[in-house]
Amino acid sequence: MCGISGAVGAIDDEVRSAVARAHDAQAHRGPDADGKWEHTERGLGALFAHRRLSILDLSPLGRQPMRHAASGHVVCFNGEIYGYQPLRRELIGRGERFESESDTEVILAGYATWGRDVLTRLRGMFAFALWDARDRTVLLARDRLGIKPLYLAEIERPGGGRAVLFASEVRSLLATSLVPRRIDPLGLSSFLWNGVLGTPSTIVKGVRLVEEGTALVIDEDGRIHDERRYWSVPHVPTEPASPTAQSDSVRALRLVLKETLAQHIQSDVPLGVFLSGGVDSSAMAALASEVSPRRVRTFNVSFDEAQYDESPHALAVATALGTDHTDVRLTEQRFARELPDALAAIDQPSFDGINTYFVSRAVKDAGITVALAGTGGDELFGGYPSFREVPRSLRGARGAQRVPSFLRKPLSRAATRLAMGRPGEIRPQTRWGKLDDLTLSTDLYDAYQVSYAIFTRRFQAELQRSVAADTDSGLPGVRAQSLRERIAGEPDLAAISHLELACFLGERLLRDSDWASMAVSLELRVPLLDHVLLETLWKVPTDRRFLPLGQKQLLRDVGLGRLSPALFDRPKRGFELPMAVWARRALRGEIESTMTDVSLAHRVGLDGEVVARTYRAFLAGAPGLYWSRIWALYVLLHYCRAHRLEM
Repeated sequence: MCGISGAVGAIDDEVRSAVARAHDAQAHRGPDADGKWEHTERGLGALFAHRRLSILDLSPLGRQPMRHAASGHVVCFNGEIYGYQPLRRELIGRGERFESESDTEVILAGYATWGRDVLTRLRGMFAFALWDARDRTVLLARDRLGIKPLYLAEIERPGGGRAVLFASEVRSLLATSLVPRRIDPLGLSSFLWNGVLGTPSTIVKGVRLVEEGTALVIDEDGRIHDERRYWSVPHVPTEPASPTAQSDSVRALRLVLKETLAQHIQSDVPLGVFLSGGVDSSAMAALASEVSPRRVRTFNVSFDEAQYDESPHALAVATALGTDHTDVRLTEQRFARELPDALAAIDQPSFDGINTYFVSRAVKDAGITVALAGTGGDELFGGYPSFREVPRSLRGARGAQRVPSFLRKPLSRAATRLAMGRPGEIRPQTRWGKLDDLTLSTDLYDAYQVSYAIFTRRFQAELQRSVAADTDSGLPGVRAQSLRERIAGEPDLAAISHLELACFLGERLLRDSDWASMAVSLELRVPLLDHVLLETLWKVPTDRRFLPLGQKQLLRDVGLGRLSPALFDRPKRGFELPMAVWARRALRGEIESTMTDVSLAHRVGLDGEVVARTYRAFLAGAPGLYWSRIWALYVLLHYCRAHRLEM
C-alpha cells in the first residue's frame, strides 16, 4: 500500500518540481521508503514518484519505482496483488527471473509477457502507472471495484506541449501548483446531491478520477487514448438454476470465500480484523480464524455513550472465535483533540469518512499496519433498506405519474406536512420532503438516486449560487448512462446491488476508507470485494442470495457456521460514532462561524444567505433537516477554505 504520483508528456524543471511537491504531499501514504524515476528524450517522457508502506518483502528489493531488467519497463504501484505466487511460478516457467518476493515485480514480468492482458490476471486492489519502454507510453490502470484511487489532470505546457499529472490523492495534484484552484461546477452539483463526488468528477476543475476497472494509455507527448473498461460487474444468469446447481453455487462461494481470506491475511507486518460484532465483520473474523495458522487479532472501537457502543457484541464474537481481542476506547476528549487532524486529512469533501479515520487511527496506535474489514456485505447480500424501499418507491412514482400534473405537487406537500408536521424555515430534506422529486423518477436509477439525495432538487437549486451544472439525478451524464446500461434487464434486487456497489460503495465508502486509513499509514483490506468472489456470487440464484431481505442469510450460511445465530439476533445498526453529539460540542463555534460566513459561501459557489438560513433552521429544530445535512455543508466550506478553492 503506497502513494504514487508522476507526470507523462512534456517534462521540464517546473514539472519536476511539481511532481516533487505532489510526492511530498503523500508522505503519510508511505513512510517507509520513497523513490523516483525519470526517462525523457528531447523533453518528452515520464516521471514517476513512489511512497512505500512496506507490507510484503520488506527488503530494499521491493522498492519502487521498479524496473524490469529484460524489457526496461518501469512500474509505480499502489495496492496489493493477492495470491500472486501461482502467477509468479507460471512466469518463471516461461523463463522470467525474479530478484524479489514482491507482488510488484510480478506485475512487471506479467506485462512483459502478456502486455495489457496482464490486467485480467491480477487479483487484488491496485492503481499503477507502467512505462512501456518499447512503445514509450504509460499505462494507467485501476482495480476492478475501484478500491484504490487514481486521479489525473491534463495541463498545457509552454510552447504548445502538454503533460498529464497523476496521483493517489486530489490534494497531491493541488500541491503541484500546476492545477488551478478552481471548483468544478459539475463536482459541486454532484456533491450537493450525494454528499460525495460522483465519478469521474472531483471538486477541482480539471482533475478527474479514473473509473473503476478501467485502463488508459498516455503517449510520451501527453496524449490520452485507448481508455476502456477491462472488467464490469457480471450480469445475473437468465436461466433459473436447478436445485443441484444452486447447491453447487453456494458450495463454490464458501470455498472461494475461504480462499480469499487466506490470501488477504498474507502480510509481513502485524495484521488485525475490524470487529464490530455485526454479520459482515464477524464473518471476516470467523473465516480468518479458520484459515490463519496464527491466532487472529481482532479490534473493536468502543464509546462511553451506550447507545452507540457495540463492544459487548464484538467481545461475544471474539470470545466464541478465540481471537486475541483488543477493545480500543474512543472518548469524546480524544475525538475533540484529534478532530483537526481528521478534517485536514480529508482528500475531497465528504459528509462521511470521519468515523473510519478515528477507527483507523485507534487501530494503528495499537500497533497494527494491516486491517481487514467487512466492507461490501450489505451491498452484495441485500443488507440495506434500499433493496426493499427503492423498488417500492419506483412503483409509487409510476402510480403518481397517473395523477394529473397540476395535482401532484399539492398532494405531495400535503402528504409531507401530514407525516412531518408544520415545516420550518427550510422544508424537510428527507424522504417525505422528496416526494416531488420521486414523482419524476422514470427508472430504478432515478429512484435510487432520489432515495440517497441529501437535499431536494429545489433546495439544491437554491443553495448553488451559480447556475447549477447539469447532472443526471446527481451524477455526471456519462456515469449515469453507464449505470443505466449496466442494470438494464436485471432483476430489481441485482440492479440495486449494482448501484450500491458503484455509488454508495464506490463513490463513498471506498474513497473515504482510502484517505482515512492512509492518513495514518494503515492498509485497509476488503476481502468481500475480491472480483473472483463477486463472479462466483453472481452465479447464486437471486432469491437465495438476497432473501430474506436485510438478513444477509447467505453470508451467515457461508461465513458464520462456527458461531451461534443467537449472537446476531438483534436489529441491524451500521457502525457510527456519536458524531452529531461530539462534533456539535467540539466544533460549535467553528461550525457556526463557517456556516454564517456569507462571503466564504459565495466564493465556493453557494448562496451564503441560504446556507446561513439552513443552519438557523437546524438550530430551531426544523423537521426533516438532520445533522448530516449541516455536516455536509460545513465540510465542503471547510475544505474549500483550507485548500483555497474558489468558483
